[in-house]
Amino acid sequence: MMAGKAAALREVMEGRIPKSVRVEGASFNLKRAEQLVWLFNNVPYFEQRTTHTRRGTSSGFSIRIAKGLYYRPSSFSSRPIEHTQMVHADTGVLGVTNESLYFVGPRKSIRIPYAKVVNFTPYKDGVGLVRDAANAKLQNFQTGDGWFTYNLITNLAQPKQPAAK
Repeated sequence: MMAGKAAALREVMEGRIPKSVRVEGASFNLKRAEQLVWLFNNVPYFEQRTTHTRRGTSSGFSIRIAKGLYYRPSSFSSRPIEHTQMVHADTGVLGVTNESLYFVGPRKSIRIPYAKVVNFTPYKDGVGLVRDAANAKLQNFQTGDGWFTYNLITNLAQPKQPAAK
């Protein structure tokens, strides 16, 4: 398997789409000029999610007006609390093409064009990315081989240089 990964990386770095890599079971609706380069199965997909809560305090004192009747002038103040964490969103198939990343799982299906990615982050067991969006959140794909995934995706995402004459 390592030889196949090395050959695929070499071809991508030379500007070619690997033809020797067998990808089966892909259920992606590719664009016209897109070619599937690599397929990862059983990939856990994580999204960064932020939850909002409020915590407050009240203060004041009670004044007895009559038996069983009290008046309580008080004040209440609260403050927002944000908590951000990585949440497992789905597990599915990650397809790497020459133009985009595709993820298809039972609950989530996404297409991420390389042109819309701000940065890629390598991890030991996968890759993370942040899209160019108004609500940009970190997305992680655990492929099992972070070094290969990161190098494959970043080399495919580089803008294509016009051929020299």
